[in-house]
Amino acid sequence: MAIEAKLDAPVLVVDDDPKIQALVSAYLKREGLGVVTASDGTVAMEEIRRSRPRLVVLDLMLPGLDGMSLLRQLRQESDVPVLILSARGSTSDRVFGITEGADDYLGKPFSPAELVVRVKAILRRSASDGRAGTRDAILHHGDLTIDLGRRRVQQGDRDVKLTSAEFRILSALIAARGRVLSRQQLQDALYEEGVGPALDRTIDVHIGRLRAKLGDDPKRPRYVATVRGGGYRAGEQ
Repeated sequence: MAIEAKLDAPVLVVDDDPKIQALVSAYLKREGLGVVTASDGTVAMEEIRRSRPRLVVLDLMLPGLDGMSLLRQLRQESDVPVLILSARGSTSDRVFGITEGADDYLGKPFSPAELVVRVKAILRRSASDGRAGTRDAILHHGDLTIDLGRRRVQQGDRDVKLTSAEFRILSALIAARGRVLSRQQLQDALYEEGVGPALDRTIDVHIGRLRAKLGDDPKRPRYVATVRGGGYRAGEQ
């Protein structure tokens, strides 16, 4: 059964360093957010199933089940937003984390104030997605049906499970009705100005995952077409 996040649920902080746990928890609680913690991946997965958190702040270097393995397992069950917080902060690590389904990535050492800004931005996006449920908030493109209110994508009779980032990119492209959206415009659809990973490949990584889940052929795209030197647009049906 899929794990659906609850909007009033706590934020789960997963880190094996008690000082980091305490620091992140204190700053989030200062913003009025509920917080639960876990020190290893196995306990974190149990907590996710129990409390259905609205966001997971995830370290990668965990004892037992490491953070990346936890993220892969989580993505089989849930699209809850994940912000990776890790000392492994190279560009390749960041791209790999997003490839595996993370919504954002912040390297250690980090600014607690920046972490709070990123967390609040992710939560605002999740809340706005949830409030989008008006009667006409349905997008259609070929055999795709995108329900903005329920954050549900159907391809024919099949439900397509997308992360928050993938859902927002697909919705933006379909809503543009054939107009080309630059990478910067798609980045703006994911993050507020100045917030989010400043990686040239971020959008391309999300697009690659989105195409794989839709079974889209980049050479004959039905859903997401690349415009050389321009960005992306909805494919031809």
